[in-house]
Formats: sequence, structure tokens, C-alpha cells
Amino acid sequence: MKKEIVISAKKVKHKKRVVKTLKLILLFILLFLLLIYLVFALIYKGGSFSVNLDRELYIKNNIIIYDDPDYKVFRSELFAETISHFDNISGTWLPDNINERSNGSHNGENFVAYTFYIENLGSEIADYWSEIVIDDVIKNVDDAIRIRVYKNGEVITYAKMSRNNTLEKDTISFTSDTLVARDHVQNFAPGNRDKYTIVLWLEGTDPECTDNILGGQIKIHMDFKSEIIK
Repeated sequence: MKKEIVISAKKVKHKKRVVKTLKLILLFILLFLLLIYLVFALIYKGGSFSVNLDRELYIKNNIIIYDDPDYKVFRSELFAETISHFDNISGTWLPDNINERSNGSHNGENFVAYTFYIENLGSEIADYWSEIVIDDVIKNVDDAIRIRVYKNGEVITYAKMSRNNTLEKDTISFTSDTLVARDHVQNFAPGNRDKYTIVLWLEGTDPECTDNILGGQIKIHMDFKSEIIK
């Protein structure tokens, strides 16, 4: 009889240990999922596209960024309005003179468009660097994304190299998997102002634009810096 009680006690103790271990594993899984959620929430809090200004450019040179010419104040970040979902389109469907239509966000059906400015309000000539950076990609959306940059009316369209390592039609390739493009503006004199319009869309004629990227997301930002650390 005593032997049976001992055996039963051991089984109960083992069962409790297993239950406790499973609870701890479940807790760790939930914490991990929560951490992942918080990371993505932080990454995507500003929408699909944002603009960042290095404080050094403002402090040393009084260079600012803004999306409303009637409201020129220092801001370290600008955020484009995002759209919850967009389908693939052809770049030929974009409105004519899209860079002259509005300031700030002027999205359309299935594309993001954002116009803003960088201006030297200081008293000295300065330089600045700009970089367009890919922060995060879900489901390989970057395979079919197009990033069109209008700078003072001049336009360049960027795309990821195709899977057979060739340029997509009418585009310049990304500099790397995470860096779209980099530009160095020199002799940015007092009173000078550069106007940028950034347009994002999924190019439907791209062979990589397939059902495999459905539900995907991409987060991109543009940095303006006083110098580049390589």
C-alpha cells in the first residue's frame, strides 16, 4: 500500500513539473510574440514613408525640412500619410506632373505620393547628404516596388535588380538591399531650397509582382545628414 502511495506521489509531482514547464514555455512564446508586435509597431508607426533630418544640419547651418511652405519650423521628422492597402498598377497610370500637384501627402488610388522641401535658412554655405533607406520588408514586396524621386523637377525611378540580375525597365537599381540611393548636395547656399516628391507603387508589369507578395509591407525613410559615415 505504501509503495502505491509513493508511486502515485511521484506521478503527481512529475505531472506538476511538466505543467509548470509548459506554462513557462507558453509564457516565453507570448512574450516573444509581444516583442515582435512591438518592434513592428515601432517600425511602421510612421506609415510607409517618413523623412528624417540630422539635428546637426539645423543646429550648425539652420537647415530645415517642411511640407508646408507657409509653416517653416524645425522638425526632425516628417511623416507621409499611408494607405491601408494598395494593389499593383503601372507607372504609366500615375498622374501627369504629380510633383506639382500638392504639398505634403497627395496619395492616389494604389500609390503613395509625398512632397516636401529642405531649405537653408542660415547665413553660410553648407553641404548635405541624402539617403533613401529600406527599414523593413515583408513577403519580398521590394521585388516589385518602385520608388520615384522628383528633385527640383528632375526624376529618377529606382527598383531592385531583377532575379536574373538585370535592370528593370526605365529604372536605376538600388545601391544595396537596404539602401535605395545616396546623394551629396554641395554648395547649398543661404536661401537655397530643394523640392522633393517621393512616389511609391507596386509595378504590375514587373515579373516579380506575383500573388506571392500579397499581404506584404514595406517601410522606407529618407535621411538628410551633415555627413556620411562609411
